This record gives sequence, structure tokens and C-alpha cells, in this order.
Amino acid sequence: MTPADLSLTVLHAVRRAVDDGALRVDVPPGVKVERARPGGAGEYASNIALTLARPAGRTALDVAGILRDRLQDAPGVRAVEITGPGFLNFSLRTDAAGDLVRAVRAAGAAYGHGTALAGTAVRFAEPTEPRAALVTGTVVRLLRAQGADAGLGGTERIHVVPGAYDPDALGTDAARWALLRAAPQDRPLDGPPLLVQHERNGLFKVRYAYSRARRLLVNGAQLGVHPSYEGGLHPSYEGDASPGHGGGDASPGIEAPALLDHLGDHPAVLLAAARHRAPDRVARHLEGTADALLAFQHTVLPLGDEKPSAAHRSRLALAEAAGTVLAGGLSALGISAPDRI
Repeated sequence: MTPADLSLTVLHAVRRAVDDGALRVDVPPGVKVERARPGGAGEYASNIALTLARPAGRTALDVAGILRDRLQDAPGVRAVEITGPGFLNFSLRTDAAGDLVRAVRAAGAAYGHGTALAGTAVRFAEPTEPRAALVTGTVVRLLRAQGADAGLGGTERIHVVPGAYDPDALGTDAARWALLRAAPQDRPLDGPPLLVQHERNGLFKVRYAYSRARRLLVNGAQLGVHPSYEGGLHPSYEGDASPGHGGGDASPGIEAPALLDHLGDHPAVLLAAARHRAPDRVARHLEGTADALLAFQHTVLPLGDEKPSAAHRSRLALAEAAGTVLAGGLSALGISAPDRI
């Protein structure tokens, strides 16, 4: 279960509580779910009960209890606890990471797309400045990916600091990254550094990480290792060998919590970028995903005399999923993802 899935699960619980008369409130358009803070319980938490308490005319603890009763048996949820004044805390089942990776692989480039903004119509004024046109067009693409009816012909404007680059000098991809990676109200990135093949160059790092994911699949096939799932996919190592290098077939552990977090957060990042008209959020998220994948890549395939195991197959599936997220995010920005750099 991804954080986006959990958010929808909680929203459905609210809707059921309203439908059966346990709560008398307007169903919110969405539910915020975030990582549990120190002192909390489980992996994720939501303040939805506190948000609904006043309009429902009940205490937050009462609302939390009503929702907990409807969430206890939800798929992917192991336990729901109420903490503090009425926070809902969620512990996910041990195969949650495997579910996440399978969800990415099943959705492909559409992972993170959804219907959260279905029924929302957005019309932007026709931009006249090149950067404004690029940002607006990208935001329209992000909105449509979330189910919104978005296009031109209205009055809403995205306020940007003017800036344009010659694609003939930088190339189309670098020019787009320079204009989109900076927040619309900030100056665009300096162009020439984006042509340097170094990890300090965010665009290069993201595309290089994607190419590494593709190369791992090729190298894995040469070793007879193919991405698949034969056991739980855990965010911490659980085998008997050294961390990150091995593990038995019975427990294909993975020491990659940062990478799993980035994959799980991807749908929420796309939705937030659409809602806030901020494609730079997608670019920053891709850089973090690339960092996590590059730190993880060396643990994916067997080393030396190590025999291929379920651990390697599961790690390769995670690397493949990370590459899918990187390619999908770049596509959302209108930037290509070459298999080799």
C-alpha cells in the first residue's frame, strides 16, 4: 500500500461513515497522510479526525474511533491506533513495500496519475512570455494526469520570473529543466552547468540514475536474474550475509528505505505539483529519487561468487520500479529519459 493508496483508503472510510449516518459532514476532497512523527505509532498518521470534529459536532476522539472501526480490516493495513487528541496512526502489513513496487510496475509511466481532481475545471490565460508558456503547459499536463479538465482560455495565470533559453544552445531537455527546476517565482537555473556530466547537475543525475536502472536489467538478464517477487519485500536487511549483499530465498530483504519512501511519495508529489502549479516539486523529487537509487544500485546484483537469490530478484524489481518513476517524472516535465548516457 502506497501513501496515496492509504489516503484513498481513509477517504473511503470517511465516505462510508457519512453514508451510514455515523458522521454528518461534507466528505472532503482528499485526506492528508504523512509519516508518523517521533512519539507516534506505526509508519503513517493522519489528522483527519481533528479536521472533521468541529463540523461533525463531535470530539476528535469520537470521530477517530468511528473511522478506526472502518479501517481495521482494510487491505494492506495491519493496525490502526489513536494517539493524542485524535490522530489516526497506521501500521502497514509487512509486504507493503512489495505491494508498492508491484503497483509501480503495474502502472508503468502512469504511476501517480489519478482522479483526485476529477470534476475540477481549470482554464489559464494564454501566456505570452516563453517561460510562462512552458510552465503553464507543464501544469496543464500535471492537472490532466490527476483527472482535472485543464486547458487555456481563462483568466488564471501562473506568475513566473521571466527567463528563456535557446534550445539550440542547451538542447531542449536542458532548457526545459533550467526553466522548470526553479520555482516559477525564482530565477531560472544557470544554463551552462546543465551541460556538464556530473552528479552536481540535477538533470544529468536523474537521467543517469534512470540509465543505471535500465543497465541493471540488462546485466541481470545476463546473470539469469529477472525482476520478480518470491517473498516479502522489506525495507531493512533480514538475511545472514553482510547488509545489502545477499540474504536467503526465504527473506529477500532490502536495505533501501529512502528509495521506497521516494517511490511511495511520488503520487502525492505529482498531485501537489498540480494543485500548487509547481512543476519544480516534481524535479526536486526526481533528484531525491535518483540519489536514493544511485546509493542502492550496488546492492542489486550478485557480487563475486555470490549466487543469485530471491533477494536479488526483488532488489532488481525495486530498481526497475525506481527507473519507471524517474522516466515518468521526466515525461511529466516534457523531458526525455535515454536508456544510455
